[in-house]
Amino acid sequence: MTSVETHTRPASQITAAVPAAVAAGIALLISSLFPLVGPLLIALALGAIAANTAISGLPVMKGHAKTTKLLLRLGVVLLGLKLPVQEILDIGPGGLAVVVLTVTVTYFSTIIVGDRLGLDKGFVTLLAAGFSICGAAAIAAVDDTVRAKQRFVALAVAMVTVFGSAMILLVPWLAGVLGLTAEQAAFWAGASIHEVAQVVAAASIIGPSALAVGTTAKLGRVVLLAPMYAVASRRGDRAAGQRAPLVPWFVIGFAVAVAVRSLDLLSTGALSWSNGATTFLLAAGMFGLGMGIRVKEIWPLPLNAFLLACASTLVAAGTSLALIVGVM
Repeated sequence: MTSVETHTRPASQITAAVPAAVAAGIALLISSLFPLVGPLLIALALGAIAANTAISGLPVMKGHAKTTKLLLRLGVVLLGLKLPVQEILDIGPGGLAVVVLTVTVTYFSTIIVGDRLGLDKGFVTLLAAGFSICGAAAIAAVDDTVRAKQRFVALAVAMVTVFGSAMILLVPWLAGVLGLTAEQAAFWAGASIHEVAQVVAAASIIGPSALAVGTTAKLGRVVLLAPMYAVASRRGDRAAGQRAPLVPWFVIGFAVAVAVRSLDLLSTGALSWSNGATTFLLAAGMFGLGMGIRVKEIWPLPLNAFLLACASTLVAAGTSLALIVGVM
């Protein structure tokens, strides 16, 4: 490698972070006006728009692949600062059983159904992780080991956003129809809805006392991101014919961040800053993923992908509901 190449590549990666940062800022602004959409999906859409127009030819848009991976990994690390283990343990043995069993059943059921439908194994793994754990953040984390094509990453993010958004209204309504208590309804939202922001929105509809319960249940699922990565990596190794690192640096960083939050080592101000930084980094990374999308590659929407998203959502909602009614 020549000295020119050595200096050009890092410079290109730094330059590629500029449009990603701008897009993340725009996505956060738009999301503040339309909260149900979510900044990650908006950033992904902005990247796709850039990729399918003349903007993609600008020099500043080059070299985004490595930058995108770094941004997403840093976002996953900071995600751990949202997870105080002691609060999650407060949901009790019954609540923990609901969370763990729902995640496990949803993940493996999605894998089985997706493989039966003949879908790409990488896409199936991404969807299983996103629907069972924490939406786009889980998809971004697991993509490191699955190595799926960017169009499959985009499709998985789109599915998790569309179906999770629909559940914001469906879960509170069905909870009322079924006669669930506010606590049961909130826990159902946290145990079944895909994104953290979507759980917050649904819990707000259920009632003022539901927010803490729903969010805690959801964070219980997010804690399982690290072990889920290990499970997904084994499937990714078999599909790709190579072995990914058993515990990559960003998963270790995620675990350390969980420990830091659980030990209450940061001030309230620092935690508030980290929450904003987490969303910003993930949104910037999603813009980079969007840059790899070509509309003609994902449209029209594959019917089997839609069916798998339906099945995964039904399993998550049905499993968690049955367990909640039985143990809470």
